[in-house]
Amino acid sequence: MSKTEKNEAQEPEAEAPKVDLSEEELQALCKAHVCTKCAVMAEAEDIKLRALADNENFKRRIQRETEEVRRYSTESVLSDLLPVLDNLTLALEHAGDNPACKNLVMGVEMTRKIFLDTLKRHGLECVGACGETFDPAKHEAIGTVCEAGQEEDCVTKVTQSGYVLKGRVIRPAKVLVNKKTEA
Repeated sequence: MSKTEKNEAQEPEAEAPKVDLSEEELQALCKAHVCTKCAVMAEAEDIKLRALADNENFKRRIQRETEEVRRYSTESVLSDLLPVLDNLTLALEHAGDNPACKNLVMGVEMTRKIFLDTLKRHGLECVGACGETFDPAKHEAIGTVCEAGQEEDCVTKVTQSGYVLKGRVIRPAKVLVNKKTEA
């Protein structure tokens, strides 16, 4: 190795000059050196816009899902309480007019009413009443009957009440539906 080569090897390389520009000046300089009509620039802009749109769609989807989870968070608990309500209703149906049970029946009626009011405050509504038109979204037909005084496809008897939580069917009502016989 020659002396000049040794000197050059020992000397530190010259550092790149430091640029002291503001953010706005740096952006203006960058824009001055990029052709806005260039295909690469157009593709980069397209990718950026798609990414922004995907991000907005993701935010909306997460917000919708979060709202739905919040809205129906009580569904499993309310579903588990429905048999209790069914048993209270069944107790009232079978109580009869026995004067000895009058106070007990009154207590069960009051308990059932308070229970229904509480469930209603949480968005639970009872569906399935005699005289309604049969709706397969809310009713489950367990049989048909032929009653002359009733309309076709009309609920004639409710064997088990159905329930809807804020528009979503938790349990369809089990009903008997009127069908006219063909002559």
